[in-house]
Formats: sequence, structure tokens, C-alpha cells
Amino acid sequence: MRKNFGKIVLTAIMSIALLCGCERNFSSNSHTNNHSSGYSSKESQSSSDESSKWDIPDFFSSSESSLPSGDSGNSAGTPVSTHGQLSVNGTNLVDKNGNPYQLRGMSTHGLTWFPDFVNEQAFLTLRDDWNTNVVRLAMYVDEWNNGQCYMNNKQGSRDILEKGVELCIKLDMYAIIDWHVLNPGDPLKYTNEAIEFFDSISKKYSDSPNVIYEICNEPNSGASWEGSIKPYAEKVIPVIRANDPDAVIIVGTPTWSQDIDRALSNPLSYNNIMYALHFYADTHRDDLRNRLKSCVNGGLPVFVSEFGCCDASGGGGNNFSETEKWLSLLDELNISYCNWALADKNETCCAILGSGGANGGWNDSQLSESGKWIRSWFKNH
Repeated sequence: MRKNFGKIVLTAIMSIALLCGCERNFSSNSHTNNHSSGYSSKESQSSSDESSKWDIPDFFSSSESSLPSGDSGNSAGTPVSTHGQLSVNGTNLVDKNGNPYQLRGMSTHGLTWFPDFVNEQAFLTLRDDWNTNVVRLAMYVDEWNNGQCYMNNKQGSRDILEKGVELCIKLDMYAIIDWHVLNPGDPLKYTNEAIEFFDSISKKYSDSPNVIYEICNEPNSGASWEGSIKPYAEKVIPVIRANDPDAVIIVGTPTWSQDIDRALSNPLSYNNIMYALHFYADTHRDDLRNRLKSCVNGGLPVFVSEFGCCDASGGGGNNFSETEKWLSLLDELNISYCNWALADKNETCCAILGSGGANGGWNDSQLSESGKWIRSWFKNH
């Protein structure tokens, strides 16, 4: 009788725990280092030899969460609960009340190369310690036939992408779904696949104010605005709009998202559209800043969905004085921005050292030079 009573008590305790919705954290997978950087079209790049499938982290871990103190879920005062559905008014991104609002955060590296960084602890650290409000989820479409990219493993790519989106929703952050067209350069090559993807993903997240769509990351290799990018956007945007009429959509611009003036002279005829500008501070300086100011003065809504503190290869030295000029200008103009990259690849642009781990809570000794600088910027500006 005593044993049976113990079983009854244990069952009751477990039932109460389940009803209370005890939090679980997401398990993280060990990452693979020294993958392709995703910058070769700008400078030089060697393709990756790795084409094997990878293990997507189990979405529901059985281990107990060790989150920092405080509520990790949606609550008053966190980004989306406070600012709600974003939209575009003139050149400004604005919140649900029509007030100018700036997104500032980190971009992942290629999701399927560094899946371990897509975890609750890391994103919570970005939100609460780094003072950011958005995560850009970079899903490479086709990286020189690498088996880890979307075209060679659609389900695996989507699984890790959706895990990232769900984490942002749980943590009340904004999420940018990035169709990362570095290769093949011309977004028209995979128009049908993009339509299929964005139709499905926008149906799934149509009721979520957290989600922003970036439909072509960095058109390059001669892809022009009039000949490739605008026709592509005019096919993809209506697909998203049919499912999610209010979502903000970011559209890439020619020459690795630098020729924003081409969009200014021939803009898209849809609401809530922003145009991507990317810069790497030690390569792109006054000329591109002057182009940005000219385009904003001309009425173009711009979103810096990717930038680095170093040169355009992702390597070399950091140039923090030029980075500060850029970010001070973006803050002045209320232009949103995401830093590349939340990863520990041995590369100047990556924020985390190899010894830092993927699970957040990073101190300065676990951050790269650029990681320490950008964390300090986010916290103090």
C-alpha cells in the first residue's frame, strides 16, 4: 500500500508539473567549423567539400532549462509586445502606434553550417545582455552545390530556420527570414523555388507580427535591378502578400546590395517594402554613405540587413572608426541594421571565439574583437 501511495503522489506531481508548462530548453548540436564564409562573390571564396547531411537539433529537449533569471517568454516590455506589427511610412520603419522604430541585432551565419547557435540561451543573451531586438536567420539557397544548403536539403534547412523563428516568437523578438541568395547571384534562377518557399512560410507565420521577409539577400554577378531583381520581386511579393498582407518585405539591390540608387529610380509599387543596403566598414566608406544619404533624402526606405566591421571578404582587420561613422549615421536616420555574424568561424567578422561556445552568456574573453565592439555598441547606444 505504501508503494502504491508513492506512485500516486509521484503521478500527481508530474501531472501538476505538466499543467504548469514547465519550460524546457532546446538542445544544441555541435557545429562544423571552417565552412565557406559566404563572401567569395565579393572577394574570394573556396567552396566547401562537405556535402553530408547534418543532424538538426531536437526541437524538444528533455533537459531542464538553465535560462538566466527572468521570464524568457512574451511579456510586457519586450520588443514585439511593446511595438507590435511593424510597417513602412515614408523612409521610416514604424511600430504599431506609427512611431519610428529601429531594429538592431545580429545575423546568423549560414544556418545549416552553424545550427548550434540557434538556441534559446544564445537568443536570450542577444535580447537581454546585448540589448538587441531582432535576429536575421540566413538560409543559404545554393552555395556552390554544397549539400547543406536549401537546394540540396530543403527540409533540413527549413527545420533549422523554423526553429529560429519559433525561438524569436517565444522570446518576443523580431525575426528576419533571409533567402540568402549569394550564389547563384541572379535571384531569377530559383524563382519557382522561392515562390514555393515563401508561399509556404508566409502561410505558416501569417498571424505573427514578429516575422519580416528578406526575399533576395545579395544579388550579384551582373544581376541588374530592371532585368532580374525587380521582375523577381514582382513575382515573389504577391505570393507573400496573399498570405500575409501586412508583413514588411526587404528586397536586395544590385552589386551585393549596394546599388540602392537603382531602386530609387525605379521602385516597386507595393506597400511596406524596404530596400537592402549592405556594407563592410573597411571597404565601403564615404562614397556608399553619401549614396545612402542621397537615397533616403529621395524617399527610399532602406534596411541594412547585413554589415561587418572589417573588409568585404569577412577577413582582414576591423575598422571601428569607419564602423562608428556608419552606425552613427544609421541611428541618426532611423535605419535598422544587423551585424554579420553570430558564429564562431575563425574569421574577423564572426562575433564568437571558438572557445566561446554557442549557448549564450558570453563574456568578453569569449568574444572576438568585433564581437566585443558590437556588443558594447548595442548596449551603450
